[in-house]
Amino acid sequence: MAKVPSAVVAASGLVGGYGVARWTRQRPLGGAVLAVAGAAAARQWRQQAGGTAAGALTAAYVAAFAGSHPLAKKVGAWPAVFGVAGAVALASWAVADRRG
Repeated sequence: MAKVPSAVVAASGLVGGYGVARWTRQRPLGGAVLAVAGAAAARQWRQQAGGTAAGALTAAYVAAFAGSHPLAKKVGAWPAVFGVAGAVALASWAVADRRG
C-alpha cells in the first residue's frame, strides 16, 4: 500500500479537526482528530527527517492551529484553516517529504 505523505496527513489533521469540531459541535472530538493526525505526522517527520526537524514541524503544526484562531477573525474560519493547513503542508513537504 502506498504511504500517505506527511504533508497530507498534517493538513488533513488541521482541516479535519476543525471540520469535525464544527459539524459535530464537539470541540474535544475535533481536538482528538487534530491530535491523532499530528502524532501520525510527527512520527513520519521523525522517520524521514530526524528528531530536530520533527520537533520544528510539530511546533509549526501547533502554531498553525493556534494562529488560525486570530486569523479567522480577519478572513473567516474556513479560509484561515485552509491557509494554515497549506502552510504546514508546504513546510512538511519541503523538510520531510521532498527527500523521499
